[in-house]
Order: sequence, then structure tokens, then C-alpha cells
Amino acid sequence: MSVAESRRIVLFRHAKADWPEVTDHERPLADRGRKDAAVAGRRLADTGTAFDLALCSTATRTRETWKLAVQELPQRPKTVYEERIYDASPGELIALLNETPEDTRNVVLIGHNPGVQALTDILSGDTESDTRTRLNNRGFPAAAFTVLSFEGSWKALEPGTATLLDYWAPTE
Repeated sequence: MSVAESRRIVLFRHAKADWPEVTDHERPLADRGRKDAAVAGRRLADTGTAFDLALCSTATRTRETWKLAVQELPQRPKTVYEERIYDASPGELIALLNETPEDTRNVVLIGHNPGVQALTDILSGDTESDTRTRLNNRGFPAAAFTVLSFEGSWKALEPGTATLLDYWAPTE
């Protein structure tokens, strides 16, 4: 694959979590979260993006979200459970994406807020569009995702280099 080809990044926030008496990292999905994760998976399939790689936080709620969502995709990408996604800043998430192998075209990152929303904003810059307006008005609720594209090497991914293509949230 040429590094000049278009690549896609989907930033996917975990679905609605429950609040049992466990550590934050071990919080499972709530009933609504399980339903929304499957619906989000169907919507991810509707984007027509064939994912080469999924980078998923090791938190219970993100792993459960991905397990339900990936069942809806036409093909399962390689999945890497990455502890660095949990509680990561946008800069840490960019550094992680910069490590993506160059033969990888499309990545889905399953993570947490505020990181995934901030990363969407930082990567896509200030471009105004209907999609940006919807995102700004709705925020980044549980089970929401954004689709971004960029040209070039994963090592060259940095603030302002991506375009926001799509946004979906369970209440859309």
C-alpha cells in the first residue's frame, strides 16, 4: 500500500456503562449499553469501511462494546487490546496511532471520553460542516463514533491532518 492512499480512523466511544461497586476500569455495560453497542456495530458496517485493525482499551466496558459491535461487521479485523487507551490524552492517542503499521489502511479505536471527542476535534481542526455542527450540538455520548480520513503515513498523523467525514450517536 502506498502511504499516499486515503486512510480512515473511526473513533468509537464505549457504550453506556453500569455503576456497580467495582473499579472504574472494571465497569461493565448497562443493559442499554449492550443494545446500543450492537446498533453501533450495524451503523459501523453501514459506513462500508473494511477495518484492518481495531485498537481497544482494556477496560471492561470497551471490550464488551467491541465484542457486541464487531459481530455486526462483515469481516472481523485484527483486534489489539491496548491499556494505553484507558484514560489517554489526545496526544497519547495520536502517539499510539503513529505506531500503526504502514500496511494498515483503516483503524477503529474503541476508547473513552473525553479522549475520543478531543482527538476528533484535534485531528480534524476547525473545518465547519453539517457533520461538525451535529457533533458540536450533540457532544460525544456513549456508543457514538466519528469517521475521519487522512492522506499519508501513520507516522505523519498529527493535529489538523484529518477530515471529519461522519458522526453517529445512538439517538441520531
